[in-house]
Amino acid sequence: MKAFLKVLIAVISVLYPILVFTLLVVYKFPVRIVSLCVILLAMVFFLSATSRQPKTDKTSRKLTFTARPLVSSVFLLAIGIICYVTNSSLFLRLYPVVISVTLLFVFGITIFQKPNIIFRFATLQDKSIKGSVNEKRVERYCLKVTYVWCCWFIFNGLAAVYTTFFCDEKVWSIYNGGISYVIMGLIFAVEFVVRYFVNKAMPQYFSITKFNAKSRSDDHVVCYENKWSDNKFKTWKDFLTDTAKMRGIISSYNNTSWILHCNDYWYFLCTFVALLQCKKEVKLTANISAEFIKEMRQEQDGFITDVPDYPDSVYIPASCENAAAPSEEEIRTTPAINADETKIFMFTSGSTGKPKAVLQRMTEFELDNEFVFSKWGEEFLKRKNVSTLSQHHIYGFLFTIALPFAAGVPMRRSRIEFPAEFTKLDDAEYMIIAVPAFLKRTVESEDKLPLKNCFIFTSGGVLTPEVAKRTDEVFGFWPMEVYGSTETSGIAYRQSKNGLEWTPFDNAQIWLNDLGCLVIKSPYIKDPAGFATGDLVEIYPDGRFIMKGRADSIVKIEEKRISLTEVENRILQSGLVKDVCVVAMSDRRQYLAAAMVFNAEGQKKFEGMKKFDINMYFHNYLIQFFENVVLPKKWRYLEALPVDLQGKKKKLEIQALFTKVED
Repeated sequence: MKAFLKVLIAVISVLYPILVFTLLVVYKFPVRIVSLCVILLAMVFFLSATSRQPKTDKTSRKLTFTARPLVSSVFLLAIGIICYVTNSSLFLRLYPVVISVTLLFVFGITIFQKPNIIFRFATLQDKSIKGSVNEKRVERYCLKVTYVWCCWFIFNGLAAVYTTFFCDEKVWSIYNGGISYVIMGLIFAVEFVVRYFVNKAMPQYFSITKFNAKSRSDDHVVCYENKWSDNKFKTWKDFLTDTAKMRGIISSYNNTSWILHCNDYWYFLCTFVALLQCKKEVKLTANISAEFIKEMRQEQDGFITDVPDYPDSVYIPASCENAAAPSEEEIRTTPAINADETKIFMFTSGSTGKPKAVLQRMTEFELDNEFVFSKWGEEFLKRKNVSTLSQHHIYGFLFTIALPFAAGVPMRRSRIEFPAEFTKLDDAEYMIIAVPAFLKRTVESEDKLPLKNCFIFTSGGVLTPEVAKRTDEVFGFWPMEVYGSTETSGIAYRQSKNGLEWTPFDNAQIWLNDLGCLVIKSPYIKDPAGFATGDLVEIYPDGRFIMKGRADSIVKIEEKRISLTEVENRILQSGLVKDVCVVAMSDRRQYLAAAMVFNAEGQKKFEGMKKFDINMYFHNYLIQFFENVVLPKKWRYLEALPVDLQGKKKKLEIQALFTKVED
């Protein structure tokens, strides 16, 4: 019954002007009779606006109201009563005016109280819009449509006023019951056509597991050499061709899993995709030392690389060049990749320095990329991608390979290895993917770089506010930092010019465990219970958090608990040091040792001083904050701390510095 009333109300609302015209003009019903019909209609609206909740054991049936039919019933009741009393049809004809004013208010208020109403309708109809890569674009388009409808309601309201007060019932009915609906139909039709072209022009996002041969045009640029203006490109057709070649090469071996190492991003992309298309397990490693490969390689593992003359391996450049040209059918065939079934092993450095294999899937990788693109997609799309990273680690893989490919953003074929290479990137706008250690080296060796409107992402280590500020001076952009790990993928982000607090990703839940360590639950973590990190944090009421060091940085010296991170922070606060690493040592007893690099002020202050005097300076400085028993007992002053490609300090090498006898 309730459904029938809703349909009846909808029909009457649309046909109201025609019904009034038919009753008053065609059948010449008296105004009072028509007004009684309107009052009856108001009662029908009222009945549809009210309902009773089902009675339960604990609660009695409650009367509830639906706002919009209730408002309409009150308005119609008022019209009916006024018309009956005055015996005038004028008020019967005010209904279209009130409807236009009401809709103008409803649509107009959402322009200021976002999201706008058209966007709300769109997300109700298509739930995939929320959180998608094009969410912001859709919302902007819907805002324009909302403006169009507001303009229409203004015009229609004025036209309804004119026909009500200055025209007879026939003209009023023709416009309000016919012409106005025709115009609205035209608006819907034009918007439908415009929306088709807007959707077509929107960036198309095709992840590694969801692309097909038609996802891009054949001449779409996937990769470029050195810099954009060199005009040395690898296109979509090249990608399909080389991937088909690699599928053929991989299929000629019986290996069920492959160790993949490529310095060349292009070879890496084509080979990685081909491995997934061939349903192979993939092991990504930046370390290809003989001992490491011997330790991690299993009987079923093939080894594929672009490093020449590596024993017992498939050499990609020669294999690809010598492979038979695939047929057009092979080029246009893109075997399906099931993201949930992919197996990708990445190797973390681990707290002991011994690599640990972490099993990953494309499912979580692509969810991470979709979120990043939904938040910073505009910045990616107007730039060319360059990177200083190895793509064998999660941050490098996501931001250097997977995200540019999915977004259709051209990526530089080789990584930036030396800071001086940035001086050549003055021909286009670039998205720079870097680690803090590389930024630090660059800002120390370069002055103002001739870059055009660059954007910088950094992760994989600690970026001090001092280096971030200097990066802004040199690059013209304050880096966007991303916090995460191989196990968790992205967790949070910040720009330290706005404070040291981290803002969690929108789809992440965080809390503290009993040890005060951060626990993260997000779509990028396979375990539904979440992942407990080793990071000590403080979570603020607004959901942001600040880092307080690592749980594994807490050590006991002479039964005294001390945070290595806290000691490092105190040394940095001296204003004389730009980098430091404090490690725990143990021979006859446990003690701390500190390796540090002076900044310009520190070099000036300690120039010509004996090492013993420098040691005593820092000893006396730190005694203000810590007990004497936990202060570093050994010191090393270096030009630079040893770090890996990701910018992480090599603590084993730093510890080794203190086992050597120093002159």
